[in-house]
Amino acid sequence: MSKTLDTYFDQLKKDETIFLNFLKAKFPVFHNSNFFFRDFQFGIQKFFEKKDIDISYPEAEKLAKRLADYFETQKLFIPVSRNTWKINYPEFVTKEPGDPL
Repeated sequence: MSKTLDTYFDQLKKDETIFLNFLKAKFPVFHNSNFFFRDFQFGIQKFFEKKDIDISYPEAEKLAKRLADYFETQKLFIPVSRNTWKINYPEFVTKEPGDPL
């Protein structure tokens, strides 16, 4: 991975809570919900776009793979299939079934 991508990866790890809240605002991300690789990849692109940093589709894909592996080691992502995870983030528990806030 390039030095630039290493920097972006470190930034995502450092800003983990901010990044996860950004994803939640853009996608249906809740505790125990499924989350898909392409949504994760596009979420990374949009996160950096908000910071006026353009990353390419292939760069976002590499970052998504690397960050997903990291989140799996942290037990934040529980693998369901090759490109799908269950979100294990109790801070995102809904108050009532169907309540998106």
